[in-house]
Amino acid sequence: MKLTDSRKALAGKNATELQTELEALLKEQFGLRMQAATQQLTNTSKLNDVRRGIARVRTLLRQRAAAAPASGSAGKAKGKQGARA
Repeated sequence: MKLTDSRKALAGKNATELQTELEALLKEQFGLRMQAATQQLTNTSKLNDVRRGIARVRTLLRQRAAAAPASGSAGKAKGKQGARA
């Protein structure tokens, strides 16, 4: 699968699916780290790929979390500022 395909696949998932994907990637990273520690890891680039995948998922989760409250409370925040001034 191409890199752009994996990004599109992640973008199409909702928050709970992204959370389960993150948990799976973290478990995979743990397994790869154990293999590296015991000199059993043959494909060392796999560890970097998993780390980048974790970063992608966490980035999407944070972007969505930041976008959701900002759109819902933007009007309320402006009203509070106007009352103070």
